[in-house]
Amino acid sequence: MSEFNLASLQNGSDIRGIAIKTAEHELTLTDERVEKIAYGFAIWLKEVKQLDIQNESKPLKVSVGHDSRLSAERIKKVFTKGLTHAGIDVIDVGLSTTPAMFMSTIYDSYASDGAVMITASHLPFEYNGLKFFTKDGGAEHEDIDFILQHADREKITWENKQGNVTVRSLLNEYAKDLVDKIRIGINDKDQYEKPLTGRHIVVDAGNGAGGFFAEKVLIPLGADTRGSQYLDPDGNFPNHIPNPDNKEAMKSIQEAVLRNKADIGVIFDTDVDRSALVDNNGDTLNRNNLIGVISSILIKDNPGTTIVTSSATSEHLKTFISSLGGKQDRYITGYRNVINRAIQLNKEGTPTSLAIETSGHAALEENYFLDDGAYLVAKILIADADLRKEGKSFSDLITSLNQPVETDEVRFKILPEDVQATGEKVMESFKKYIEKEADLSIEPTNLEGVRVNTTGQYGIGWMLLRMSLHEPLLVLNLESDQEGSIKILREKLKDFFYNQTELDSSRL
Repeated sequence: MSEFNLASLQNGSDIRGIAIKTAEHELTLTDERVEKIAYGFAIWLKEVKQLDIQNESKPLKVSVGHDSRLSAERIKKVFTKGLTHAGIDVIDVGLSTTPAMFMSTIYDSYASDGAVMITASHLPFEYNGLKFFTKDGGAEHEDIDFILQHADREKITWENKQGNVTVRSLLNEYAKDLVDKIRIGINDKDQYEKPLTGRHIVVDAGNGAGGFFAEKVLIPLGADTRGSQYLDPDGNFPNHIPNPDNKEAMKSIQEAVLRNKADIGVIFDTDVDRSALVDNNGDTLNRNNLIGVISSILIKDNPGTTIVTSSATSEHLKTFISSLGGKQDRYITGYRNVINRAIQLNKEGTPTSLAIETSGHAALEENYFLDDGAYLVAKILIADADLRKEGKSFSDLITSLNQPVETDEVRFKILPEDVQATGEKVMESFKKYIEKEADLSIEPTNLEGVRVNTTGQYGIGWMLLRMSLHEPLLVLNLESDQEGSIKILREKLKDFFYNQTELDSSRL
């Protein structure tokens, strides 16, 4: 049997693998590999981040937490063993969220030199993974490269001293921080302690780590949370996938809002770095609508600011942001990509307040450009409190955001092993095909894949063919303002895709 390649566990700027063996999947996140990754992380802290692990007066300190996954305790135990063997003190914070783990490097009461979140976001129960932070932010793709390349205790070159382990509850402090920020943001002199009194807010945590938001944030602020569902952590995810970008999950929170006659519905993904909302009519605010709501709030606070988004956003959104006096920078897919783009724009002198993906990752400049689903909801609740004084709600912020008549997505599996080269070859052929077709034109100001504008028989709309970030797929997003146009367009595109023998085009 060939030796396992640790690099295969890399998933962009974090690590993911199979943590529970199933009939379909062999275990890849074994105890041995997890411990090696801990040593790689220790070496990264020392050599890349240049932190002094052997300072006896102030030992290096790393906080470790996890979401509700069934394999979390096993991985935490093994990872902690590796860190302490490397001479690092560990703060075991137990159940936590990804944003809270980063904040443990910021809070004075923790002042962690590094933080590790054990999570695989919304993936099925058998998966797990690791995300890494320092006070500078999350690890980048090249950092994960380094960690995996140095994942071996034998590469530790400093004198080994056993680290200590302490146990604390980070979520309590993180929740209190959110409560304080919402109180200050709403600044209701008559109801300062409980400014959400009279608001009925339903939370759906999908049995992930987000259940604390109802109990430890909304209730102390006076909100009525009756009807909240799936708040208890359960790594089997028995009710629905904890993913705001999933239709079944969104339908679940919509139904809960309408059933309980609530004012607002809130849904989180497993580790709470993403969220979405539902208004009192049961209308969803995710994807373009969520971008529109938070953009409206931030442009009001920061006139002329730039909003960085991923590539698959509506033309209507671009028009909407411009109408508010803001600017949209449509960048490439990947939450680290849009965050880094926003940080770079600010460094270059272009004021940028938000980096956000259609999947729900939203990172605000005022919050360390941390993709934090709970902070995003807090920011919207603050704005909603002001709107209530005018007899409005947060959904009124996007009344002028036009909605497409039709949207669709088609995913093509790339068959050859050389996924990247094959995808690029197909996209180049697709571009040449489009250039010869009537009523279809290439969008020149596009940074990812092939974006096409449609007119005439296909109605006013667009489509985007791009590589999937994490899977061997080409993804085609379509949008039109004319009913029936996407069906016509899909039939036309069969001329191209059915001739691409390196793709599985059956879903078209």
